[in-house]
Amino acid sequence: MRRRQIVSLVPRAAAIAAVPALAPAFVRNAFADEAGLSAKAITIGSTVSLSGPLAAYGTDIKLGTEAAMAQINARGGIHGRTLQLQIVDDGYVPQRSADNVRQMLSKGTAFALLSCNGTPNNAAIIPLIEEAGVPYVAPITGASSLRKGARNVFHVRASYTNEVHRLIQRLAGMGLKGIGIVYLDNAYGREILEDATRALEAGKMAPSVQAAIATDGKNLAEVLNKVHAARPSAVLLATAGTVSVALVRGLRKSVPGVLLTGLSVTLPNDSLKPLGDDARGLAMTMVVPAPHQGRLQLVRDYQSALRAHGQQEFSMGSLEAYVNARVLAEGLERAGRDPTQARLRSALAGMRNWDMGGFVIDYSGQPPHVGSSFIDLGVLGNAGRFIG
Repeated sequence: MRRRQIVSLVPRAAAIAAVPALAPAFVRNAFADEAGLSAKAITIGSTVSLSGPLAAYGTDIKLGTEAAMAQINARGGIHGRTLQLQIVDDGYVPQRSADNVRQMLSKGTAFALLSCNGTPNNAAIIPLIEEAGVPYVAPITGASSLRKGARNVFHVRASYTNEVHRLIQRLAGMGLKGIGIVYLDNAYGREILEDATRALEAGKMAPSVQAAIATDGKNLAEVLNKVHAARPSAVLLATAGTVSVALVRGLRKSVPGVLLTGLSVTLPNDSLKPLGDDARGLAMTMVVPAPHQGRLQLVRDYQSALRAHGQQEFSMGSLEAYVNARVLAEGLERAGRDPTQARLRSALAGMRNWDMGGFVIDYSGQPPHVGSSFIDLGVLGNAGRFIG
């Protein structure tokens, strides 16, 4: 990103001095029409799961976003304004997500929203955003049900539907017929189940077993017994967070040799460490490039940002959050020196084939806005790294 010069406030200061009686009120209200905007900073809001079953994912989001913003600010910020992050914990509880966003909106503390995670959480957030008219970049969910035409929402990642279809196509291409599905017993998991069932039907197949696992994993033994009885050749994990760890470990023991596959959100970085060798051979979709491989300029920029932030470990989650922050920053750059939420919305909608270094964002002018179609498949090797 190009270095930007600090916006001069001298003309405005001179104008204020010319009408001293009105100056205090003018200073207080100069940016009152745009929430989260001041002469020196743009505040971006985010509600994520820093606690609860997806705490590791929330931590990755926070890390990747902060590293991106620090890198951008070190290069002069956005037209002289620094980016600031207002991040709050929701514990992966949709009501808490909604309450957090309502507070941001009522207090006018956020110019835009960025990288809130969770399908049920975003289902609670998006109606609030649409009503308030606040731009929202990169909900961390691929749920197709949330891509129905919202004018203020700009998705970055490819959809879960596309991820699932890519996985099913690969499994079918390997000649595997008995494909089972274990899904999280919430809105996210049930939507993935529907996507996977439709993908299998397109190939004249049906799930060999379907099992719903509670978000806290309390029915794990029941799920393992059900899968063991069906003896599938492969299992698609429509799960996310800490429950995935116990599930993978249990399936390795109860159905040895079964091919395990998952989506991009199935196992965040911190969930891979306790799995150890049990993670090896797990096939997963990727909606951003492999974070440990520096072939692309984007990944090298990301790695540099994390190292400058004091981090030496790279992950899919923090890279996705880094990408999302870069997309928002580009939109703010294009919105100009006097940004408004309407100008940001127009700037984002107008982005065509923007290449950030091997990763392309292309929004259509009309909603639903989805910037990336990138999907790759990888297999986990040692230390939770993708080997191909």
